[in-house]
Amino acid sequence: MTQLPAQPSEPTLPSSSALVATLEELYQRYLPLRDGKVADYIPELAKMNPDCFSICIATVDGQVYEVGDSEQLFTIQSISKVFVHGLALEDYGRERLLTKVGVEPTGDAFNAIVLDEQSKRPYNPMVNAGAIAITSLIKGADATEKLNRMLDMFRRYVGHDIFIDVATYVSERSTGDRNRAMGYLMHHFGMIEDPVDDALDLYFQQCSLMVNCRDLAVMAATLANQGVNPQTGDRAVEAGYVRDILSVMYTCGMYNFAGEWAYLVGLPAKSGVCGGIIAIVPDQIGIAVFSPPLDFRGNSVRGVKVCEALSHQFGLHLFDSSRGCHNFLKHWSVK
Repeated sequence: MTQLPAQPSEPTLPSSSALVATLEELYQRYLPLRDGKVADYIPELAKMNPDCFSICIATVDGQVYEVGDSEQLFTIQSISKVFVHGLALEDYGRERLLTKVGVEPTGDAFNAIVLDEQSKRPYNPMVNAGAIAITSLIKGADATEKLNRMLDMFRRYVGHDIFIDVATYVSERSTGDRNRAMGYLMHHFGMIEDPVDDALDLYFQQCSLMVNCRDLAVMAATLANQGVNPQTGDRAVEAGYVRDILSVMYTCGMYNFAGEWAYLVGLPAKSGVCGGIIAIVPDQIGIAVFSPPLDFRGNSVRGVKVCEALSHQFGLHLFDSSRGCHNFLKHWSVK
């Protein structure tokens, strides 16, 4: 008679305060870490306090656990690319979108002025070139309608209205020559059809949206929850496109650290140069970390460390043989 393999035992169910204690321990462990440097190539970003630090976890049943400066506002920067990619997928579908932007990882820096040599497409939606091309595709009769559609989309993810930080927007626009160079190169090859300045203006605005760590955790949990905000019940993106979004995040979301991230952490994720990182455990939780000092690739130093620790401690890696992530919500359910 064939003997079935033993099933892993269910973990003991602690109270939710135990999870907060775990997050507090990680916060205290990495708060003294002083590696990295606050981004300064956009003047407004250089004003960020390097000591700001927060960790938040939001679950697909609407619970949020947080430590540190979770209410501190900052600009979303490149994390916005994830959600605008979803809006473009809804506007055009994956096949049409693939004619303009690829989905291949690149070992180049996030702001590299490079296109695929054969197709002339930007490599993926998570690098600046691809994100600018994606933003240029957002539907709307004029710039105001496009912006309002984008803001409404972000509102559904966050659960409340969010606004643009005008100082950061102006700062980005005044120092955006490298992005302009990418825009005109893509316009030359037909990857951007609208006027380049219009596309860049909308792109600079999306990067300048103000969020906090708690907001990012809820946004990440919305993707974990198949596109439905777990706190409001609003659908933020069609469920059929969540797979596309998470796939590109997994392979491309951490720039030229994406391969090592997939190896060490094993979760779909996206970073931003203001110091935010989101990571998604599908059907379970959204993780957000905020800490402005960045490594040389543009990823939050503390953020990477926290996500590595959470993945290791709870078996969250998508290819972890223990598959601990399946029991995460049960493990931390409120008694």
